[in-house]
Amino acid sequence: MKIFEEIESEVRSYARAFPRVFDRAQGALIYDREGNEYLDFLAGAGSLNYGHNHPIFKEKLIEYIQADGITQGLDLHTRAKGEFLESFNEHILKPRNLDYVVMFTGPTGTNAVEAALKIARKKTGRENVISFTNGWHGQTLGALSVTGNSTHRGGAGIALHGSTRIPYDGYLGDDFDTTNLLDKMLSDSSSGVDKPAAVIVETVQGEGGINAASMTWLKSLSEICKRHDVLLIIDDIQAGCGRTGTFFSFEEAGIYPDIVTLSKSLSGYGLPFAIVLMKPEVDQWSPGEHNGTFRGNNHAFVTAKAALDHFWKDDKFAKEVQRKGDYIAKRVDSIVAEYGEGNFNSHGRGMFRGINCVNGELAGQITRKCFQKGLIIETSGADDHVVKFLCPLIITDEQLTKGIDILEEAIKEVCAKADSIPEEKDFFEGDYSVSDEVNKAS
Repeated sequence: MKIFEEIESEVRSYARAFPRVFDRAQGALIYDREGNEYLDFLAGAGSLNYGHNHPIFKEKLIEYIQADGITQGLDLHTRAKGEFLESFNEHILKPRNLDYVVMFTGPTGTNAVEAALKIARKKTGRENVISFTNGWHGQTLGALSVTGNSTHRGGAGIALHGSTRIPYDGYLGDDFDTTNLLDKMLSDSSSGVDKPAAVIVETVQGEGGINAASMTWLKSLSEICKRHDVLLIIDDIQAGCGRTGTFFSFEEAGIYPDIVTLSKSLSGYGLPFAIVLMKPEVDQWSPGEHNGTFRGNNHAFVTAKAALDHFWKDDKFAKEVQRKGDYIAKRVDSIVAEYGEGNFNSHGRGMFRGINCVNGELAGQITRKCFQKGLIIETSGADDHVVKFLCPLIITDEQLTKGIDILEEAIKEVCAKADSIPEEKDFFEGDYSVSDEVNKAS
């Protein structure tokens, strides 16, 4: 551990939560140098949907490397890229009747978001982008401008422009459809909101607290974008690649976004890889107008193709994810009913779910207790108050049950020692209101 403390930057975060030197991993399991085994419910922050070192992907990659296959291809035509595109078209686009152009960006999710924002502005000639409360889109300046988290936005060191924030689904209470607010603001020339180039949204907000938008809300958002001639960008970087039970997280809503960003688990092996999908009419780039040295990670193309060919040639894998997601939901609902004095609740969709523990300190105690018991699991949300499930989609039933058992045991122990469980402040129901406080003061 000494070398990390001596010369690695203070910016490290996961290493502080899980202070071990990890050495090897397979499937849903990861091992430290002492040989201790951990169930991995972090899974590379959602970049390992198919687990660590999937044997089929590994074999294909080793074969490719041993044959001296191209490693770095910029945007040259290579065999690996062509084969990936063929599989992506055959297994993903055609079955869903999606007519998209595929753009290879720099290798991370934030690179894809930057490209999506740029092409939306270029296509429409407008600057403003509508984004949402608690949204998370990356750490580069453009992506930060549409991100909600104040800590990360503050890290930019400069003012962030070009975005108007709108309340996400449920932000103003369950009975308020925030798409109506957006429609009104775009319809009113005096609302102060400039007509946007695009709306960017996550169907499930990963870092924002596992807030899942309803299908009705997503459909309404799509219709409003069409009505006002605004492009719809779905950021599917964390919720996509099967996490919610379908390859794209927006499929159940039956919508057809203008632009989609993908990264994280796209390579299938944890290798850096990101793309932007866009309708052909949106593809207004001039050659080389947007590029990146590492947009040609051919090793990632090889493993991504293997993932598509193995898991997405039919709907068997998707159904398995949905089945496991139902089990997670059932167990989580049982846990929040049993513990937390009625103040805990659950959010999410499919195998993308979280337990809202109201208080970040309490959630942190729970995840630390889990780690002591052999489970790696993180928190999310504005105050790190949500315990977040990101286990590999290929996890066995036995491993999934064991992991949730550990989590439940940790919650039980932490709650038993807590003097009281804080209640979540409800701004829109009950006896409390700002007007009441104003009346009292007067």
